[in-house]
Amino acid sequence: MSAPPQIPGQAQIPGQSKQPKGRRRSRREQTRTGALIVLAILITLFAVLNVKQVKVNWIVGSGKAPLIIVIGVSLLVGIVLAYFAERRTGKRK
Repeated sequence: MSAPPQIPGQAQIPGQSKQPKGRRRSRREQTRTGALIVLAILITLFAVLNVKQVKVNWIVGSGKAPLIIVIGVSLLVGIVLAYFAERRTGKRK
């Protein structure tokens, strides 16, 4: 094996590579990360502000649950239904 070529005027420190350890994030990645952090903060605030107990009427009865749980379950049901609807229309094509 041969040593990597050196640039004249620069001394290479043993054990130190020329490549930086982590690559710099692009502007788009930084924006996406910032947006996700803001979204996480908003979701956390929403959860903290909606802990009041509410009456829930189910198909076969009723009960009480925190509002954030009702909203979360509704969101998950919507996501699952949208996923299966998308898969079904994708098979028709």
